[in-house]
Amino acid sequence: MAKIEQAANVNLVSRISSGTYFKGEIISPNDLRIDGKFDGSIISEGKVVVGEGAEVNAKIVCVNADVWGKTKGSFTVKDIMAIKSDCSVEGELKVRKLIVELGAAFNGTCKMITEQEYDKIAAEMSGKEAPAQPQPAAKSK
Repeated sequence: MAKIEQAANVNLVSRISSGTYFKGEIISPNDLRIDGKFDGSIISEGKVVVGEGAEVNAKIVCVNADVWGKTKGSFTVKDIMAIKSDCSVEGELKVRKLIVELGAAFNGTCKMITEQEYDKIAAEMSGKEAPAQPQPAAKSK
């Protein structure tokens, strides 16, 4: 039987194209790619990609992030953040896993977080209640 690979649906990727400037708040259940300039905040249930020519000044909460361009602000990432070579990242990172390529510039702070910490931060930013955490069972005497 042939293996079926699922490709990302490009129609589910939101984009801010090169030459475009956007200021405000983006809340998306899908991936987001920024190739232009953006100022504001982003909450994404997918991956945020900052393209090579992009300039971003934002507070970003997402599942995964790849940074190729210039960013200032904060990232809270549920899984993996990759800072690519020749990019510039300034600010506060809260991530579970971090990849920094040779040649990348990172100036700021980084805190490794748990998935529960991510859920709490994402809930605070989106105004939703954080999912309840399972409590340990009481010990019998």
